[in-house]
Order: sequence, then structure tokens, then C-alpha cells
Amino acid sequence: MKASDLLVRCLEAEGVKYIFGVPGEENADVMMSLLDSTIKFVICRHEQAAAFMADLYGRVTGEPQVCLGTLGPGATNLLTGVADANMDRSPLVVITGQGATRRVHKESHQAMDNVAMFKPVTKWNTTITNADTIPEIVRKAFKIAKTEKMGATHIELPEDVAKHRTLKVPICPQESAPSVPNPDAVRQAARYILEAEYPAIIAGNGVLRAKAAESLTQLVDKTGIPVLNTFMGKGALSASHPCSVYTVGLQARDHVVRVLEDADLVISVGYDLVEYHPVAWNRGREKKIIHIDSLAAEVDEHYRPEVDIEGDIDLALKALCEELPRKRLVDPARYAVHKAAMEHEFTVHAEDTAFPLKPQKILWEVRKALAQEDILISDVGAHKMWIARYFQCDVPNTCQISNGFCTMGFALPGAIGALLAIRDAEPHRRVMTISGDGGVMMNIQDLDTAVRLKLPIVNMVWTDGEYGLIKWKQTVGHGTHSHISFYNPDFDFVKLAEAMGAKGLRVTSAEELPRILQEALAHDGPVIIDCPVDYSENIKLSRRLGEIPNDERSAMLKKSPIFKGVSSEYLDLIGDYMTERAYPDGAVICEQGAPGDEVFLITRGCAEARVQRDDEEEGVVPVQVGSCFGEMAVLGDQPRSATVIAGPDGVDTLVLTAAEFQEILLSQPAMGVELLKVLSRRIADASSSR
Repeated sequence: MKASDLLVRCLEAEGVKYIFGVPGEENADVMMSLLDSTIKFVICRHEQAAAFMADLYGRVTGEPQVCLGTLGPGATNLLTGVADANMDRSPLVVITGQGATRRVHKESHQAMDNVAMFKPVTKWNTTITNADTIPEIVRKAFKIAKTEKMGATHIELPEDVAKHRTLKVPICPQESAPSVPNPDAVRQAARYILEAEYPAIIAGNGVLRAKAAESLTQLVDKTGIPVLNTFMGKGALSASHPCSVYTVGLQARDHVVRVLEDADLVISVGYDLVEYHPVAWNRGREKKIIHIDSLAAEVDEHYRPEVDIEGDIDLALKALCEELPRKRLVDPARYAVHKAAMEHEFTVHAEDTAFPLKPQKILWEVRKALAQEDILISDVGAHKMWIARYFQCDVPNTCQISNGFCTMGFALPGAIGALLAIRDAEPHRRVMTISGDGGVMMNIQDLDTAVRLKLPIVNMVWTDGEYGLIKWKQTVGHGTHSHISFYNPDFDFVKLAEAMGAKGLRVTSAEELPRILQEALAHDGPVIIDCPVDYSENIKLSRRLGEIPNDERSAMLKKSPIFKGVSSEYLDLIGDYMTERAYPDGAVICEQGAPGDEVFLITRGCAEARVQRDDEEEGVVPVQVGSCFGEMAVLGDQPRSATVIAGPDGVDTLVLTAAEFQEILLSQPAMGVELLKVLSRRIADASSSR
């Protein structure tokens, strides 16, 4: 048979049902071979959208599907979607065409090195130079894509090789046995858990990839350990489970992240550092870490596991459950206040009638409208942060978020792949997306694909005429924003939907949102809902969670004697490095005689500095908002000169570590000179006062 025929037969043997893509001249032989195939080819309007469709199909089912493009721009258009699947751990196989082998070694029309280009964004890739190797190459591509951690693989087929003749036949796929975790590591982990005063679990997308949600639930039922999920780990433990403490991942210091900060042991299960860096949660109380994942732990300064359980996540959780007694290891009162704070925020805007609508109100109504087994797909933008925080799930894989590669334009085409993945076996399940008016326009052309396929996908667009997330981040970091608006008063998403053959609806009041959602979800084709949103809530949330904008940090630093002579540009840099930390009533912030390894700036509350000298009565000095302390110990590499204790209402601080301070000084020597002058004056003043 012809090489392209063999390629298609191999794809059929792998169970491929769909190929998403755009035909081209150099993949024409493959397109002809598909005429006599059970595989359905989904013609897309853009190759990036094709990759997202295959990406979401793989996320929902755990089975790789295929996206296809030709050479040159067809291949480069695929690249972003393939990178998204790979970093978000979604199984996918991408096939690209290529010019004939007789011309790819030289300057030639549209020819470029696709294998080199795709290498950084795939787990494995190669080019087919001999038709007889096709069965091995296809089998390897699918095996690697599906092997944990899942990801993307790439096959390139030159146009002349596609025409070659071969007598080879497909290799029948065989499932590999799951990797059994080390029993000694499991027993050691169990000992650490039993010895811990306050263990907690962080569950990532690996729990869903490994279909290990049931085993995680059994472990939690047996031990009572609280669980927090990442953005992509939603549903790893049902949000309605008593031990669920909801979602972590916001850069701000959210209520529930304090469970991880207070814990003395964190069990990370299927957790990827690409989602939520450990520097954001591995602080506060000193803690041990147990790593449970298909691969060994990534090397990171803030993530150093005492126990590294590498192997099948489901088997590891079952083995750990066997090692542990049926005993409640954590009193729910330990995390009740944080859980209650989140639950209050879930409901506080349920009856809000303001317009434009607040994000919290929209998501309250969306959660009510969707059944637990329905799928919500979030695009990337400010709405993603709200969905991650407010939209909770009881069923695994029912909230899909791009949070590794974080790609705008992901949701609308992704919904096509997700619905195709479930509609035959589970036709009752519905798929809905939420996008911003910035992100949805990046792949709006494939609304036509949904219309052609008659797919009942509801696409809600939160409209504000700006890149809302960028405005949010700029405002927090710089106190203002720049070049984020694209508002066009004549733009009409309803007319756009209708022009493409879809149904268009617009929300004009909070009261009508429930009706519009029900109408959209009952429609038998694609729907666009234009929903104006009030993103002033973004900064309100940041301030409520204590995320102080950088210009305010700089202003606070300027009031400190040690920093008042430092230029504003350097203060902005210092403020960017500082992290927020809270101390309850009576907590020791730093202790006299201890190493000076952190600088503190009080942003709320008050404290007392207590100095004990030999044969003298202890001196007590109040420390107020705006006070900076610890800088002399850090700059002079000296022990603490006082013990500082948080006042009756607790204290919020900004903290800069000595290592970070030194890093800033090394990168900005001019600032070091300015600080040296201030330090010299402080030392001179201290000497003259003795």
C-alpha cells in the first residue's frame, strides 16, 4: 500500500476517531487516504484551533487524538496549541506535512525544520524518511503521548515519502503495566503522616490524568486530611466533601492557602510546579513534603521532598491508604475558619442585582445552571482567576483550565473537542465556555466549525473592552495600566454570532441571566452570550486578600529611615521582591539574638520590640504601621537586636529575605551605594548617642 494509506491504518489501529486540521498541498496524500477511513476529518478554520480541539479531547478522555497541518505556516500555526497540550499534560499527536526530501536540505518554498521547531514543545518527535518505519513511529508517538506525564508528540511526513510503497502493517497497541511505587517509600510516607501534627494535601491535575480521584477520596475518608486542589486539579476531591478546602493558585495570599502555610507536612499528589510555584505556599511554618507523582520531583529550592514516591498515582494512593489506620489525623477546626471564609465569599453576591454583573454573581448563576457532570471550559484572562476561585466541582474533569501554558483563545475550539469526546457515550452532558472579549476573538473563526458540526456549545463572553487580566496585573504591580483597551462601541457579539449561523444572546440585567443561561443550554446549536462584566472587582479582591499594589509598597518603603534616601526605581524593585505574611496576636515575628535573615515592613496592625540587656530591665518599644525593622541586621550581617511580637489584632507584613536583598544589591550596585550611605549615617548616629 501507499505510505499515506499505512499511516492512516496505523492511526485507526490506535483508536483515533477524529483528526482536526487544515488540508494543504504537502499533506494531500494523507487527505486522499482518509477518504477510505473510519476516521472523521474535522475541517478547521485555523490550525491553532485544530490543536486545541485535539488537546481538549485528550484532556477529557485521556486518549490522544490527532491534529494536522501542512508545512510552513500550517505547522507554525499548530505550534501554540501543541505547546499548550504538552505543558498542560494533555495527550496529543500532531502530524505535519513537509516538502519532498530532495529539496528540504536547501532554501526552498515554505520548507523549514519542523522537527527542530516542535522539539521544545513535544515529548518526542521525528520525520518519516522510510515508509517501512511508519508502524513503529506511529506506535511510539502514541505510547509516549499517553505515558505519564502525558503530552504531545510530533510526526513529520514529507510529500514524496507519503507516495512510497510499503508492505508493512500496523503494530497492534498494547497497554503498558502501571509503574508500582516503591513500598519502602510508601511506608516511610505513612510514618511521616502519622507523626505530623497538621498534614495537608495539595492535589494537582495528575490525579485526574491518572483517574485516581476515587483513591484520593478513600485516603481522605480514612484519615480526614484536608485537600486543596490546583486550578487544573478541580474535582480531584469533590468540592462538597467535608475535607475539601477548595482551590489554591491565586498569586494573592488567599484564605485557604493558609492551610498549607500552617501545615507541618504537605502531601503533594499529581502536583505540577508549572501551575502554582511552591514559593507561593511553602512558607510560614517549617514543613516536610511528600511527593506522589508519576515522575520524580522537579528540583526546586522551595520544593524538597523528604519522600519521593514515583509511580502510578492511583496505586500509590491505594498503597498509602493500606498503610494508614482509620483515624482522623486533622481536627476540622484547624481549617474551619478558612473554609468558612471561602464559603461566605461564594454566596455573598448571589442576590446581587448590579449591572454590569460582578464575576461572583455570574459564576453563582452558571454553577446553578450546569449539572455536576457538565463541562465548563475556561479561556485565559481575568475570568480564569474568578472561575478558579469560585467555580467548584464535584466530578473530575468537569472544569478545564489552561494553567500551565495559559493560552488565550483556548476555550471555544476546545469545547468542540470536548463535546465530540462525550456526545456519543454521554449525550446528556453539556459543554459551556467562558471567555473574555479579548481571548474569544483569537479563535472566533472556528465558531463556524461548531455551526457546521451542529454542536450545542454555549460560549459566554465576558465583555469589558479591555485585556482585563493584564490591566489587573499592571495595576497591582505598577499602580496604573497601559495599552489594554480595544473598546469598540459598535461591536456586537450577537450580530457576529448570527452572521456565522449561531444563536446570539445578550445579558442586559442581572435578573435575566438565569433565563438566558437556560435558553442557551437548551438550544440545539452553538450559542454566544454577550455578558457585560464589572471588573472593578479585580482590584477589590486583590486588596481584600492583602495584595498591596507595588506603588503603595514603594510609598511605605520611602517612609522608612533606611530606604528614604533610595531612588523610587529601586524601591519599586524591592517592593516587587517582597512577599506578604501575617502574624496572629502574640506571635513572635523575630527573636533577639537570632540570625538576621529577613527585613520586615508592617502594613497593618502594631507590634512591640522588646530588648533584653544584661542586668537591665527589658525595654519595650512600639512598632507601628509603616515601620521597617530587621534591615540593620541583614545589611550588617548581625544577629537580631530585639524580639518583635505581634500586637493584639495581629500584624500584616511585607517580608524581604536576606538572599533576595543581596540579589538586588548585586544586580543594582548603584542602589548598594545609596544604602551604604544611609547605613553609615545610621551607624554614626548610633555611636554618637551612646
